[in-house]
This record gives sequence, C-alpha cells and structure tokens, in this order.
Amino acid sequence: MSKAPIRVAVTGAAGQIGYALLPRIASGQMFGSDQPVILQMIEIPMEKAMKALEGVAMELEDCAFPLLQDMVLTSDPAVGFKDVNWALLVGSKPRGPGMERGDLIKENGPIFTGQGRAINENASSDVQVTVVGNPCNTNALICMHSAPDVPDERFSAMTRLDQNRAQAQLALKAGVATTSVKNTLIWGNHSATQVPDFYHTTIDGKPANEVIADQGWLSGEFFTTVQKRGAAIIAARGLSSAASAANGLIDHVRDLRDATPAGEWRSVCVKSDGSYGVPEGLISSFPVSSDGRGGWEIVQGLELNQFLSEKIEASAAELSSERDVVADLLG
Repeated sequence: MSKAPIRVAVTGAAGQIGYALLPRIASGQMFGSDQPVILQMIEIPMEKAMKALEGVAMELEDCAFPLLQDMVLTSDPAVGFKDVNWALLVGSKPRGPGMERGDLIKENGPIFTGQGRAINENASSDVQVTVVGNPCNTNALICMHSAPDVPDERFSAMTRLDQNRAQAQLALKAGVATTSVKNTLIWGNHSATQVPDFYHTTIDGKPANEVIADQGWLSGEFFTTVQKRGAAIIAARGLSSAASAANGLIDHVRDLRDATPAGEWRSVCVKSDGSYGVPEGLISSFPVSSDGRGGWEIVQGLELNQFLSEKIEASAAELSSERDVVADLLG
C-alpha cells in the first residue's frame, strides 16, 4: 500500500533557496524515495512574486516527479499552512544597506508572528516547524511563542549549513573526504558569533585537533571562515547562499526524522533547557540526537574548555539581546 502524502509548506517559495529546494523535496531527497508529497508554496502578496511562483510550479510540473501529488500556490498563510505536516519557513526580509541586525529583527518579527499564528490555527496536529529565514534563531523563537498550541519541541532553526561548512573546511585542511569527518558541531546563534567546535570533532576516528596540528589555524582562520562564509559567498556571487542552504535544510529535516547513529550528533537550533549554560528558553544550536520516531534530545556530557565556554557564552548573550529586542512579540 502506498503511503499517504506529506503536506509540506515552504515560504519564500519563489526565492533562490526555494528554487533550489523544491525540486529536491519533490524528488524524494528530503522525505524518502517512497514518500509522496504535496507542496504548499507561499509567497508574498505581490504580482511579481506570485508570477514567479507560477513559473516555479510550471517547472515542477515539467519534471514529472512521481512523488509530487499536488501543489498549492498562495499568498495567504491560512491556506498555505492548512493541514501541513512540515512548515519550512525559508522566506524573510533581507537586511538592507546600512540596516543594523536589531532593525532587521524588528522588521521580520511581525512576519513570524503572523506565520506562527497561521500555523497554530491551520496546520496538522503533528506539524514540525523549521526556520531558515534570518535571523533564524530569534525568528523561530517568535514563531514558537505565536503558536501556543504547538509543542515547543516541534520548533527548530537551521545550523546544519554551518555544520556542513565546518566539516568541509576540516576535510580540506586534513586532505580527507568529508565522510572521514564526524561530529562537527555548531553552538549558539546562526550569526557571526556562532561557535564551530573542532574539539569534539573526529577525523578518521582521531580528534581533529590532533590530526590537524595547526592550532592557530583551528582557533583562527577555521573559526572565522565558518562564521563569515555567508558574507564571503555574497561578496563572490553577488547573492546569498541558495544551493548550499537548500542542501542544509534537507539534511536538517532528515536529521530530525531519522535516528542519529550511536555516538554521533547533529547541530540543530532548539529551545534551550539550560544545558551547557545557555539560558533557558532561547533557541540555540546544540548537539542533538534523534530517535527516529519524532523525538530528539540535547546530547549531554560534552566537556567544554575555557575557549569553547567563552565563545558559547558570547553567542548566548547575543541571543539574549535579540530576545530583548522582540520582547513585546513574545507575550
């Protein structure tokens, strides 16, 4: 018997990330090669955006994906989130010239308040919500507070792209395949304060900081390359990360759906329970292990040296300050 289709909402569906993401969902790369999907694609209520979305839908039709059972094109969140099992919040207002991060947070806040309410009122009872639109940690926090009927553990934000970036940089430096690098980890905020953790990473089963003896590179260039990779791509490409962001989101969803191999973890931004000194209630990146049945937990017992502790504390402080900026939206 064939499986019932999963309904997947994608906001900003006609944007660059959406364009890279939607065919991969429809082809089975996110939910599996035997899982039919219905794509519910949401765009802003502007003629140009909706026209572009029509073009994306035409291309999806032309791919003749066997798993794609239906598509919904809308600018109405109530329609877009109706009965969805997964809500992938990709779209957000980008930072304009001279705009401070706090200004961006204030401008995006009402968007995610509205989306949270629409999810709360219209989504399936088993809905999972992942935020990609930046600043994704705090946008996820706003959305979570705006959907009181959805359990907090169903909300996450994405640092899997950052984990992939860190894994790739370590593999390049060590001259090995990316598959040789395990347990790369991102702590904190998806921002320039994020903490790419090489201390708990292994390369061919050995500690990464033993395989790569250049400690100056690890605590210097490696750190800043991962933290500033998004800006470097914008400088080189003239546009922000799209294909790699879509790929990170596919990995992120699979990380939450599939059981994490024993002894491994994945980087996921989830609601803090106070672990590792991150203030309770913030949406922060942690090492997370999933049970393959919809449940996950923050991996406990990792030792933090002074270097990591100070970096994580600084990133958590930034998250706290962002929460203060949107305190009026958190009710």
